[in-house]
Amino acid sequence: MKRKIDSELAAWSAESQRKPLLLRGARQVGKTYSVRMLGRRFRHCVEINFEEKPDAGFFFKNALSAQPLCEKLSVFAGTPIVPGETLLFLDEVQACPEVLASLRYFHEQMPGLHVVAAGSLLEFALQKIPSLGVGRITSRFMYPLAFPEFLEAVGEGNLLHIVDSASCSEPIDAPFHRKLSDLLRTYMLVGGMPEAVAKYAATRDLLKTMNVLDDLIVTFFDDFEKYHRRTPVERLDKTLRSVVSQAGGKFVCAAVEKETKSTAILGALDLLVKAGLVHQVFQTAGAALPLGAQADARRFKALLFDVGIHQRLSGLDLSAYMTSNDALLVNKGSMAELVVGLHLAAYQSSHRRPELYYWHREVSGANAEIDYLVQQGNLMCPIEVKAGTRGGMQSLRLFLKLRGLRSGLRVSMENFGKIEDAGIVPLYAAHRLLEGNGTLMTL
Repeated sequence: MKRKIDSELAAWSAESQRKPLLLRGARQVGKTYSVRMLGRRFRHCVEINFEEKPDAGFFFKNALSAQPLCEKLSVFAGTPIVPGETLLFLDEVQACPEVLASLRYFHEQMPGLHVVAAGSLLEFALQKIPSLGVGRITSRFMYPLAFPEFLEAVGEGNLLHIVDSASCSEPIDAPFHRKLSDLLRTYMLVGGMPEAVAKYAATRDLLKTMNVLDDLIVTFFDDFEKYHRRTPVERLDKTLRSVVSQAGGKFVCAAVEKETKSTAILGALDLLVKAGLVHQVFQTAGAALPLGAQADARRFKALLFDVGIHQRLSGLDLSAYMTSNDALLVNKGSMAELVVGLHLAAYQSSHRRPELYYWHREVSGANAEIDYLVQQGNLMCPIEVKAGTRGGMQSLRLFLKLRGLRSGLRVSMENFGKIEDAGIVPLYAAHRLLEGNGTLMTL
């Protein structure tokens, strides 16, 4: 299963002055698998899982020197740890926060050794550490499979060249457009969790795939027990489910629990964000760059981290879904907006958490909204997401006029195209909204 993160891990391993790498992301997004694939490039790979082998954490108690630590880990694992020849993979490190505190010593004392640490709920472990050593480690953020990765996994990777070669002036041939639209429909149902994608790729059985998603959901809710000292499990449960039900609109705390203070709901949401289960999309004035400087932290939308999990929690009727038309498909829980947001998050720089913004203007009798505003360098691009293949672009054109911009993008179930000052991008090409290394797609 090819993953976008694989090339970034390979690039990190080839750096002459690399730092220990902290791979971050929600549970079950494929972190362990990708690091193991990286390990095949080395003569030796030492993998220590601190949930499976908690005794290994003993070596990190009060550890201040990397060389003696590696000697002990080598004996423990029965594998040599040699700089330049060994990948040292420290997995599920949230179970032993001392491991995180020790990463700085590898950088300072054994810079030639490749060290990767990974785990779920890392943010909570990081809070227990006074300092990781500024400038001594580097992070990469990982997400569920995006649509291009899904295509590769189900044996349709040959279509990627067609998608990536098309443009607003050169649309895709109709047969390929229909096939890609059908595959997108399946992706929106299966989602990007590796276990669910692997099950679908192997069986082409949607019912069995839905069972995998149900098992994953149970796992996520079981994880809430690990947060209960800070927030009641029931509140986390309700907040996550409310993220699904409020998709497409501003997140309202009262919609979670009317009798609970908004500060408590926001606290629960913050935990879900830190666990990688939710992304926030903040409202911004969009009058100038940077967009974040004009963002309103009190007004935001919330996106569940995976489209398949979202569909399952929304109570999807599978039979109705498979026979629905495109408009019904993307209208269900603002699915098109969710897909675009998740791809914008996944295709930003993996070195930092994604930053997502939208614009909303509320004037008596004349509301307007731009689903996403994207900033790259000194450029700003408004992105309007439409259901199906129809719909006006009043909000997009209003924003272009107000901000003096020449063009924007509309994402829909249409083929590539152009309507006056708007480029049309198919929903299955959402990954192309940010081209290459995060640069804006051009018309």
